[in-house]
Amino acid sequence: MRLDAPPQGVEEALEVVTGIDEALTHGLARSGGERLKALAGALATTPIGPRVAEATEKIATGSVAEEHLMALAGGRSALLGAVHDALLDQLDTSLGRKRASFVPGEGASKANESCRSWLSELAITGWRGVDHDLVSASSQVVEGLLAEPATRRLAVLLDGLAAELSASSPVAAMERLPARRWADLWSRALLLSQGGWPDAAGEEVSGRLLILGVEVQEHGTAVQVQVHGVLEADGQNLLVRTSVAVAKVDTIVGLALWPLLSGYPLLLRALAEQRAVEVKGLTLLSGGDLLWQEDKVTLKDPADPFVTARVLLPEAVAPGVAPLERHPVRIAEPVLVEGKLSDHTIEGLTTAGPVTADLAAGATACVGLMRWDGGRWILQPLAVQKGKKSPHNAELALSPKATKAGEAVTVLRERAGRLLRK
Repeated sequence: MRLDAPPQGVEEALEVVTGIDEALTHGLARSGGERLKALAGALATTPIGPRVAEATEKIATGSVAEEHLMALAGGRSALLGAVHDALLDQLDTSLGRKRASFVPGEGASKANESCRSWLSELAITGWRGVDHDLVSASSQVVEGLLAEPATRRLAVLLDGLAAELSASSPVAAMERLPARRWADLWSRALLLSQGGWPDAAGEEVSGRLLILGVEVQEHGTAVQVQVHGVLEADGQNLLVRTSVAVAKVDTIVGLALWPLLSGYPLLLRALAEQRAVEVKGLTLLSGGDLLWQEDKVTLKDPADPFVTARVLLPEAVAPGVAPLERHPVRIAEPVLVEGKLSDHTIEGLTTAGPVTADLAAGATACVGLMRWDGGRWILQPLAVQKGKKSPHNAELALSPKATKAGEAVTVLRERAGRLLRK
């Protein structure tokens, strides 16, 4: 598997995106549109080219309307989508991996005008001009979005962006800021606020799920475990992922995360004991997400993830990617790497498991995720082989160490209960 250099055009496209991010950093009221000219040129021959060209001209003259910002967000997302597709095609070609097409569902997201108004003000002001007053204006918008199930996805996204901006305000005092991340969140929220985006189509599936590994995704107020595996169903081997998430406080980290997931005992056992799972009637979305339900799964015999990776992974069909998910940072493809891992950049290790950087460096095989970050491919280990041992991220999920670490969670719950009773 050789992934030495990015596909042709990727670096140039990312330079254009960087220009847009710089414009959003300083504010479209101050940028004069100079940083946006390259975007119009890059998309000139595409169907959205004329709209983007008009938008950049209007922004340059100081006439910024919501429709122009929508074209800007759409053009930026289109460029990143093209980069995503080129990188994923490079990886699929290298692995010989087949990929299905994304199938849209019947449901669609709902538009929201008040959300667009706040996002427009952010873009015109720029990140450097953000203060607490501007951030606090989002609270009423988020509250309204949370009231309707159809707009809660957008509400959570906006709330997260507002929380990051609030924690960083006044942004003008920051030496460095996450311009790419904030621009990603802004663009995604603006596009979602337009409405009309289809959900992924879903179908009920039954079969055997063989787990490759688990990724622990931490945030200050939540933790999610995302399980990657191969589903044997209807004579096909499908690459799938299933996730569960719970709320937490920022002081709960490392092994103490596992007791938080006690509401999913079968999933925890499947991960810790590396068991195969029989699923019956679970919903599989066309984007590859298998919606976990404890009452529809049964644990089976142990299944070595390295055997699964060697036997089933080469022929497994990968899922298609939804339009709004086409972004380089979202690439996370399960792979088997054999031989010394020194040829790969290792990142993304979790403190909730025993796989350390030193252990990964001395391993002879690895089941992990290939990601794209910082202009290069990186390998995120989920499980490694070193001698006769095969440590994996969820190895300690049900261990006494995790139980002891989780005692802090019990104490916090008891204190919270006493405070609520008062």
